[in-house]
Amino acid sequence: MSGLTAPLATAPLADWLTYLENLHTSAIDLGLDRASRVAQRGQLTKPAPHVITVAGTNGKGSTCAILEAILLDAGYKVGVYSSPHLVRYNERVRISGAELADDEHSRAFAAIEMYRQEVSLSLFEFGTLAALELFKRHQVEVVILEVGLGGRLDATNIVDHDVSVITSLAVDHVDWLGDDIEVIGYEKAGIFRSQKPAICGQPNPPATVPAHADDIGAKLYQVGYQFDYKQSENSWSWHCGAFDLNDLPLPSLPLPNAATALMALGAAELDISDENIANGLAKASLPGRMERVSESPLVIMDVAHNPHSAQYFARQLALVKQRENKGRIHAVVAMLHDKDIAATVAEMHDIVDEWYPASLEGPRAATADEIIAHLPGDSQPYPTPEQAYDTALTEAGDEDMVIVFGSFYTVGQISSHLASTQE
Repeated sequence: MSGLTAPLATAPLADWLTYLENLHTSAIDLGLDRASRVAQRGQLTKPAPHVITVAGTNGKGSTCAILEAILLDAGYKVGVYSSPHLVRYNERVRISGAELADDEHSRAFAAIEMYRQEVSLSLFEFGTLAALELFKRHQVEVVILEVGLGGRLDATNIVDHDVSVITSLAVDHVDWLGDDIEVIGYEKAGIFRSQKPAICGQPNPPATVPAHADDIGAKLYQVGYQFDYKQSENSWSWHCGAFDLNDLPLPSLPLPNAATALMALGAAELDISDENIANGLAKASLPGRMERVSESPLVIMDVAHNPHSAQYFARQLALVKQRENKGRIHAVVAMLHDKDIAATVAEMHDIVDEWYPASLEGPRAATADEIIAHLPGDSQPYPTPEQAYDTALTEAGDEDMVIVFGSFYTVGQISSHLASTQE
C-alpha cells in the first residue's frame, strides 16, 4: 500500500490526479476484483436505469457520441464516460452533453477514496468509479460507458449494463491483448450479458464472438444478419427485420458506427422517434475525429493510431481532396511504440506527400526516428509534435492540406498548442 496522503474533497483536481497517478504501481492493471469491491461499497454497479456499454478496437467514441446526441434530442438525461481525454481530464465525463467543473470531480474522487479503504486502484479504475459516482449523484437516466481496454477485464465491466456493443475488432494493444484476433474477440465479447442484447458492428467477426454470445445466452444482433444499412449519394437507410429507416442524414462520424448505434438504441427499447434519430445523426460530432481546425491551409486532425483507423482516415482524406480540389498533403505523425507503426503509416503512404514525424514523451512513446524507419523517402525528425506542426504549416501552400494523426496524445498536444497560440 502507498503511504501517500489523499487530498481533501475540496482540493484542486490537479492535486487529485497527481495523487491517483502515484497511488498504484501500474496505470493499467486488468482485473475486476478490486474495482468490484469498491463499487459494491458505494452501490455503483447500476448507476442509472439504463446502461449501454461500448467496446471495440475503433469507433467506440464515435458510437458513444451518436448514441448521446440521439438520446439528448429525445429528452433523456444522459451521462457519458469515455477515455482517454485529448486535453483536459474533465472531457472523460459528460452529463447532458456538458463537462463538469473541477470541484465535482474532486468530490467524486474523495467519495471513491472513502469507499476503497484498503483496496489499491489503478488510475483508470479510480476514474471509472468516480464517473459512476457522478452519474449516480446527478440521477442520469441513461449511462453510456466506453470500455477502456479489451472488455472482459476492463473496469467498466463491473457495471450491470442492459445493452452491450462491440463496434469493431482488429489487432491493437498487443502488449495487453496479444495479436490473436480470436482471443481479442473473446475479450471484447466478455462484456456480453446473459439474456441481454449484444450488438456487433464488425462484419464477419471472429468465431469467438458469436460463440460466447451463444454460450451465455446473450441476444446477438450481428451487422449483415439481424441488422444492416446501405448508403446512397446523399442519405442512407437502416433496417432490422421488418423495421426500416430511410432517407437518414449522413453523419460526420463513420457510418458503420451510426448503424451500430441505431441497433443499440433499438435493442434498448427507449422512447425515441425517427425525428430524434435524424436530428441526433446530424448533430453528432467528436473532437479528434476528422476534425477540421483551419481552412487555409485546410488542417484536419484524427486520432487514428492503428492500421484499421488509418485506412478509414486515408479514405476520408481522399474524398476531401477530390471534393475540395486540394493539393499536397503534409502529415504530422507521432505514435506510441506499442502500436503497429509500420502497418499504420503504410495505410497512409499513397495519400501523403510530405512527412513530419515527431517524438512523444513518456514510457510508451515512439521516437521520430522509430517512425522514420517505416516512412518512404527522406524525412526530418522533430523533437515534438508542436515543432513538426509549425514546420508543416509553414511549408504548406494555401491549397494544401495539413493532417495530424497517430495518437490521442498527438492530437491532444496540437489542440493545446492551437489554443495557446490563439489566446
